[in-house]
Amino acid sequence: MLTRDSADVIVIGAGVVGAACAYYAARSGLRVTVLDRGPVAGGTTGAGEGNLLVSDKEPGPELDLALLSTRLWQDLAEELPPEIEYEAKGGLVVASHEEGTAALRDFAAAQHKAGVTAEEIPADRLHDLEPHLAPGLAGGVHYPQDAQVMPALAAAHLLRAAGARVRLRLGEEVTGLLTGGSGEIQGVRTNSGPVHAPYVVNAAGTWGGEVARLAGVELPVLPRRGFVLVTEPLPRVVRRKVYAADYVADVASGSAALQTSAVVEGTPAGPVLIGASRERVGFDRTLSVEVLRRLAAQATALFPVLAGVRVMRTYPGFRPYLPDHLPAIGADPRVPGLLHACGHEGAGIGLAPATGLIVAQALAGREPPLDVGPFRPERFASGG
Repeated sequence: MLTRDSADVIVIGAGVVGAACAYYAARSGLRVTVLDRGPVAGGTTGAGEGNLLVSDKEPGPELDLALLSTRLWQDLAEELPPEIEYEAKGGLVVASHEEGTAALRDFAAAQHKAGVTAEEIPADRLHDLEPHLAPGLAGGVHYPQDAQVMPALAAAHLLRAAGARVRLRLGEEVTGLLTGGSGEIQGVRTNSGPVHAPYVVNAAGTWGGEVARLAGVELPVLPRRGFVLVTEPLPRVVRRKVYAADYVADVASGSAALQTSAVVEGTPAGPVLIGASRERVGFDRTLSVEVLRRLAAQATALFPVLAGVRVMRTYPGFRPYLPDHLPAIGADPRVPGLLHACGHEGAGIGLAPATGLIVAQALAGREPPLDVGPFRPERFASGG
């Protein structure tokens, strides 16, 4: 029986990654307590657009993780309620000049060899896919595997679908880790008292580095701020996720400076979401007029029809950034019983199911579904 103060595993963080870890751990038969100092999806998840992307990932470990997650999201869409707004609408990446089109073509060819479905779209066919696109674009690539969910509801329904094996405790901050004589995990301390378990999963998002420090280990997670504009509800003027080719370079960049590149997508509810910006400014939530101006200008350059549309609100979010742009997933050999599931930057919603499955299989002592070596948490340690 799952009691208030004990479990088989504690998950720190009730965002979509923590929810996925709890979901798959519960499905494997474990009793799970999920702790969060705020509400469900109160951090990065609640500030995300819900992107489930393969289009922006070059061949390698992250793309492998994304392709696995793509299949798992399809399964979850069958199981979870329609309220999660899973939409397999596809993505369209466009270029404004022929050099950009050639670069997209080469990028897509490499992705195709790794298992991505990608179709080059010549300039004269772009408006078949997106009738309201600006004229004069040189071409693009269509990615039918790209999809979208409503992230906060996806996290909430993952936790609910996990059933009675999961206990959710919100408004409880983890203040320390409980360890035994050999340094092994025995639970956590919270502002409401101790919770005992032989395993702890660090799914704390942008605060993942702070949780790691509670365990005495280094995990250099940094917040990378971004803003999203939300328009008034519209007819479906944007059918897919559409972004300029520059976005891929911004995702891969390690620069702390401000970067913006147009990312535009419609939603089932009507509003159009406009991103994306990236900058490292700590946890500063100050509204940046310069960022909003750039995003609006870039979005209307892609979709002139948006020029007369009202923006109803804007909000910031913080992506959990690690220096090599790969998340930390799996057991930390420095602290027996500690596992990590954080550092996904802007891809956490898309990568959540695969992350949760890897964590659950590690807890059960099973073979992972793919090579997890590139995600090992200790890789940033001296000599790691």
